[in-house]
Amino acid sequence: MSLHLNLAHLPIRRSSARALLLSGATVLGALTLGAASAQTAAPTPRPAASSAATTQAVSAISIEISAAAKGQIISCPASLKLSPRAVCLYAANGVATLRPVIAGKLSGRTVGGWKTTGKASTLLVSERAGGPLGAFVLLSALNDKESLVVVDAAQAKAAPAATRPATPAGVIRGQPYVLGRDLAGVVGVTSQGGGNYRLTTEEGSVLTVTVGRKTAQSAGGSVELPLAPATDGTNLIFPLDGLRSLGCTVTPAGTNLTVACGSDSIGLRPIVF
Repeated sequence: MSLHLNLAHLPIRRSSARALLLSGATVLGALTLGAASAQTAAPTPRPAASSAATTQAVSAISIEISAAAKGQIISCPASLKLSPRAVCLYAANGVATLRPVIAGKLSGRTVGGWKTTGKASTLLVSERAGGPLGAFVLLSALNDKESLVVVDAAQAKAAPAATRPATPAGVIRGQPYVLGRDLAGVVGVTSQGGGNYRLTTEEGSVLTVTVGRKTAQSAGGSVELPLAPATDGTNLIFPLDGLRSLGCTVTPAGTNLTVACGSDSIGLRPIVF
């Protein structure tokens, strides 16, 4: 697919302009900043003010670069597929001259250095020193003494939001529970299927519990647990205070708890959903 861009009012060769658009689109695509393959019949660049959609970061950075590079604002070539926030500048200086000038002007706010591919270079810029990513600068050579400078909005890839573990059915929020597997050493937990679990201690205490039911069975008959047990599909989730039904004691130990059943004891940290 060929590109047709009329830069008659600027001292820019057509062949150079075509190379610019191709290299610019390649770099932008590599950065996943929304560039696509160039299209035909691009409108003629002309002096223009920045878009009303221009973000504060793009606007401020464009002004700084324009002053440092003595650039002239022009309409951005449509074939570069930039966002409405983009600001494009024509500069009567070569890329080799502009790179250190722009980097120096934005010193303290650049994220890494210039990344160069072919005749195009890109630089990521924060809104402020130590702040979030605000814009990127695309610098492309028209010829040895002329360059196109593009400033457009950029966003850092957001980190995935921390996912809060789902609360198992039947669990009461804010109440302490323990996992059956964490009781190893003081209480043996055996699944009997159908949501039923058998809890035993070395002292001979036995308690049969059912997920979702507060009533449990001991050797002496029915006992009422403070909260109904639950499960996450793999583990028994047992109410901490229910351990007393097995004759166990629970004692605070710093940020953990000590669970003692007869002569056996372990330290653990309860789960609060």
